[in-house]
Formats: sequence, structure tokens, C-alpha cells
Amino acid sequence: MAAREPILDLGQIDFDRVLADLDEIRRYNPQRFEMEQLTAIVYEDPERKICVGYKDVTPDEFWVRGHMPGLPLMPGVMMLEAAAQLCSYFTQKYDLLGAQMVGFGGLDEVRFRDPVVPGDRLVIVCQLVKLRRNRIIISRFEGWVGNRLVVEGQLKGVPIPIEALQSGARSSV
Repeated sequence: MAAREPILDLGQIDFDRVLADLDEIRRYNPQRFEMEQLTAIVYEDPERKICVGYKDVTPDEFWVRGHMPGLPLMPGVMMLEAAAQLCSYFTQKYDLLGAQMVGFGGLDEVRFRDPVVPGDRLVIVCQLVKLRRNRIIISRFEGWVGNRLVVEGQLKGVPIPIEALQSGARSSV
């Protein structure tokens, strides 16, 4: 994948100005306990459809003990989950998809560029690329540690049929 311009110049973001802490993120995202992969939201631009948040990676993460012993590396799937949660937060806050809950719909052009370890702050930037209300949302995302791009790609979000899942009725795909 050819190098692209960053979505946003992170040097212009005030990381001390938290727009949404964990309690506020919980208003829009259903993940709890070990699956919460965002620490704070620090930038939102509803007009350009850009959002910035971060995950402070601690030595107490559930995966540290086993991935890998003696050399803990944040699993790529957890980086992707953090990006998905940022996109979901933004989508739900601004009711972009028109869904009660947003779920993973797919990934494209994902590249892992550098490791993330306990003590790092994984800064995630997402930007809306395409929207089909009630069907799909596609966002470009980047994950940064300092000035290093560690992960990038596109992810797709789809509406989750909560009522059907809660009633036990499932449609065949």
C-alpha cells in the first residue's frame, strides 16, 4: 500500500483536553470490562467526519501475560478493536448509521507497521469514507504511537439487529 497523507496532524491535538472519558464513551459503546479499548476521546470534527481517541496500554491488560511471555505485544486484533470502538463511538454519537448498535462488518487494506507494548499510548484517528444509512459505514483509520504509524486500514460497520438477537430469532445470511 502506498504511503498516504495522515488523516490529521496530531501535533494540533490537545491530548489534555478530554472530550469524552470512559463514562461518556460508555453512553455510546456497549463494550465493558476487558473489552473496553478506549481511554478517552480528544477530538471530534462532525463536518469532516474525523474523530481522535486513545488507548493507554497498561501492564494490566488481559493479554499481557500470554502475548507473548517476557515480550508483551498488543495483539493486532485488539488494535483493530480499538479502532472499531472509536468509529462506533463517533457513528453512534452523531447517529450516522441509524442503528441501535454498530458491529464489525469487515476490514480492508489493514497493515500492521510497528509493535505496541504496555506503557504506550495508542492514538487512533478515524475518518468517514462512505455511508449508506441503515446499511454500512466505511471509515479509514490510523493508529499512532508517538510519531510512528503502527496500524492502518479501513473498517466497515454494520447495524446489529438487537431485537432479533434478543428474541432468539435469527435470520439466515
